[in-house]
Amino acid sequence: MSDLLLQPEHAREPLQDSFSDASNPIGLDGIEFIEYATAKPQALGQVLEMMGFRPVARHRSREVLLYRQGGMNIVVNAHPLDDEGTPLPEAPRIAAVAVRVRDARAAYQYVLERGAWEVPTHPAAMELNIPAIHGVGGSRIFFVDRYREFSIYDVDFVPIPTVDPKPPAVAGIHFFGVVQYIGSGRSYDWIEFYSELFGTALIPDEQRFGIMPAGKLLRAPALQPENRFMLQLIEPDPLARDNSERLQRIGLGVPDVLAAVRALRALGMEFVESPHAHTEQRGAITKTFLGSVVFELVHSEQQA
Repeated sequence: MSDLLLQPEHAREPLQDSFSDASNPIGLDGIEFIEYATAKPQALGQVLEMMGFRPVARHRSREVLLYRQGGMNIVVNAHPLDDEGTPLPEAPRIAAVAVRVRDARAAYQYVLERGAWEVPTHPAAMELNIPAIHGVGGSRIFFVDRYREFSIYDVDFVPIPTVDPKPPAVAGIHFFGVVQYIGSGRSYDWIEFYSELFGTALIPDEQRFGIMPAGKLLRAPALQPENRFMLQLIEPDPLARDNSERLQRIGLGVPDVLAAVRALRALGMEFVESPHAHTEQRGAITKTFLGSVVFELVHSEQQA
């Protein structure tokens, strides 16, 4: 965490005046973790293990479990109520995305000055106060700047004994991006939101990735090129009844899609094979589990 989280106001260093790269205004450097909220953590855990993730640590004071493979972290939050007292959903939902930034305090101040909505936090004893803003559909976007030698998990989590804390990634899997469902006619509202706050760039429609080509694609900048990630914005079909906005699924990059599908099938994962969506070297998509959990594989040479 930055000094915002650990020091009183009078002891903090001055805010960083500016970031050196105008194309990366908050010093983004990839995804630190993605959080699911669910009343059925064991069932979700089984799905994550079929995707190659392994439980590595438990939260000190909440019903929260950390899953990991390679450089990816997924947090499963099964705490009975969130900070606003809202009960957990039966079907798992993506409740938060934490992004790595050079300076969490400066990044947080930057986005608030440009209209982002602050999320009040109420950390308990021995918990970090991680700054966050409101995202789509009640989700949150966290800002994390301790992700190298010392990380947020060193404070808030207790390692599970006898478990490898850094399980290797299956078939080179790494975070590729997040798919967001948006309301009808809302594409450019969200394009402006992410561009203004995070410096994302709209990818031309003719440049496509994977096998699910709908919607608008945004590329987030990163301090290290290998840490860049995508956001995909998908409007509903005009005849669809569901017009709700939410984070819908995680995109995972792999250097060899067919090899990754074979490895994940060996772990029990099932993939959609239909005339409209089927496994090929460009990508693959899993079946939907627990009513809402789905992962997309996309060909990407980046190594985890």
